[in-house]
Amino acid sequence: MDDQEVTYPIYSPASVIGIFSNALKLNATVNLIYLKGRYAFGGGKSYGNYYYDLLFSEGDHTSIGIRISSLLRSKITNNEVYTLRGFIEKSIKNSSIELRFVVDEIVQQEERSISEEELERYGLIQKKLETGSKDLETLIRDKILKDEKVRVANIYGNNAIVQKDFFEGLDVSRKYFDISDHSCNITSSTAIISKLKEISALDYDIVALVRGGGDRQSMETFNDLSLSELFITMKPVTVTAIGHTVDETLLDKLADKRFHLPHDYGAGLHAIAEKLSLERSNSRALLIDEVKKDITKQFSEQVETLEKQLKKKNEEFTEAQKTYREQVENHNKSFTEQLKIRNEEFQKLQLTSGKQLDDLQKNFQEQQKQRQAEMESYKKEIAVLHEKNVQSAINEKTASLKVNLETLKQENVRLNQEVQDSKTNYVKIIIAFLVALVIGFILAKFYIP
Repeated sequence: MDDQEVTYPIYSPASVIGIFSNALKLNATVNLIYLKGRYAFGGGKSYGNYYYDLLFSEGDHTSIGIRISSLLRSKITNNEVYTLRGFIEKSIKNSSIELRFVVDEIVQQEERSISEEELERYGLIQKKLETGSKDLETLIRDKILKDEKVRVANIYGNNAIVQKDFFEGLDVSRKYFDISDHSCNITSSTAIISKLKEISALDYDIVALVRGGGDRQSMETFNDLSLSELFITMKPVTVTAIGHTVDETLLDKLADKRFHLPHDYGAGLHAIAEKLSLERSNSRALLIDEVKKDITKQFSEQVETLEKQLKKKNEEFTEAQKTYREQVENHNKSFTEQLKIRNEEFQKLQLTSGKQLDDLQKNFQEQQKQRQAEMESYKKEIAVLHEKNVQSAINEKTASLKVNLETLKQENVRLNQEVQDSKTNYVKIIIAFLVALVIGFILAKFYIP
């Protein structure tokens, strides 16, 4: 027994992943299926003539990866709702199995309707346009000209490592800034709101949200309405550098200044400081003219950009109103037609019901007549039977009386015979007389001619 060796199967990590991957053979992975959701562009480049994007559920922020050909992708509009046909493919990354939907056909594009949330976003953008944006370069110029450091609060995610990218971009201009790092859960709008409220009491000149990238789904945090509403009321200059060059979140639109990446943010501050340093080497008059020129140019560009955004939103709102009116008219038309059909059906039902009621009344009257006739017939039969019964009883009684009369006659004859035999027996005569009287009385009483 001791010489026998215990044997058991030994797998490698790759073989375990392969076993589980091959076990995921569902109908959805081998057959064509249909998916519906909001389409969101991924990176701007194609790989092997394919783009890798995302499809979000309409009711929440759950998404699935999309692989689509360049030809089909050219027919897609970003952030619109589509119904797509395709199949699910699996890809293995380390110890995880990722699902991706491969698009075979664009089945339908849904008509876009303006939701309550989009109207609120539009309202916040309008509010920002009315209040205007604070100019980052003007702030930095004023501080440096007064020989004051610009106080900056950068908000990073917990355990973030992008501070290095920011300082590399800032380079030697760090001496002009007093920079404080603050951390929170940057994928949680609640955590960011709490941190912004804490910072707003510390009298900073610039407040920036800085993130080095991440999954697209977490970008929805920067579209939160409560966070956006607080963001546009901040007294410091607001800056975003949240790591996505393609997507523009609501906070990006509402920020006083937007940078794509943390390094760009640092480099932008450095460029402003460097530009001012060069200008300070010239005469003060040239500096003032340049400042005015830059401010005017930036203000004009911002006004032009905001006017374009406002015009676009107004056009979208007008189109939405038109679509809504058309939908209301179609709905009213459909409702009117259905109501007309229902009225016609109701009138037909009334006529049918009235006819059925008349038929029932006629049938009831005929049944009443039949029952009346039957009752009359029953009464006649009962009368005949009663007459027969009475006649039978009379005949019976008559026959009985006749028998009694015959008996009395015979008795009378016998008595007469006895009277004749014994005329001297006056008592018998009297009795016979009385009997005769009784018989005569009875006959007079019961005999019916």
